[in-house]
Amino acid sequence: MRIIGGEQRGRRLVHWQGENIRPLRDRVRTALFDTLGEAVVGAHVLDLFAGTGAVGLEALSRGAAHATFVDSSEHAVRIIRENVARLGYGERVEIIREDAAKAVRNLARKGWRFDLVFVGAPYATGLAAQALQALAENLPLRPGAMVVAETFHKDALGDVFPPLRLVEARSYGETRLTYFLFGQKEGSR
Repeated sequence: MRIIGGEQRGRRLVHWQGENIRPLRDRVRTALFDTLGEAVVGAHVLDLFAGTGAVGLEALSRGAAHATFVDSSEHAVRIIRENVARLGYGERVEIIREDAAKAVRNLARKGWRFDLVFVGAPYATGLAAQALQALAENLPLRPGAMVVAETFHKDALGDVFPPLRLVEARSYGETRLTYFLFGQKEGSR
């Protein structure tokens, strides 16, 4: 696994197999960041079910200002720390070992706000929907924030998380990325 774009392009990341780990493949990560484009630059990113941290680290490489990684696995948190140190991003990250929905509630309570959220929950667990519901109820989001959920291609999330508005869903093999938007960016019509 490697960083595929930005200032750290080509740098290898520490990863692991087993434990139902399913890192976002390079092809899907490329499609994700091609779709997000310049919205990543200067963004505050929340990477839920972060695993190895590949999505948040990719965002930092492409110009995000800050990334917050959340995973409940102690092993994942160790891998994220190692990858953050490997890329030299220690000053621009926060790593939280906690259940995703609980972390969303706590971050919102503390006043944290994000421009981009990635939800990469394990497939067929219902955890992606739970995290989206927590985001919709607690809104640790800035106006115009984009929320992207990764699910199994047959698991359609639908538009059931108001005020998050379903924008589009795209499938890549067995992976579906579903894009939601929160409000509008300040100054846009």
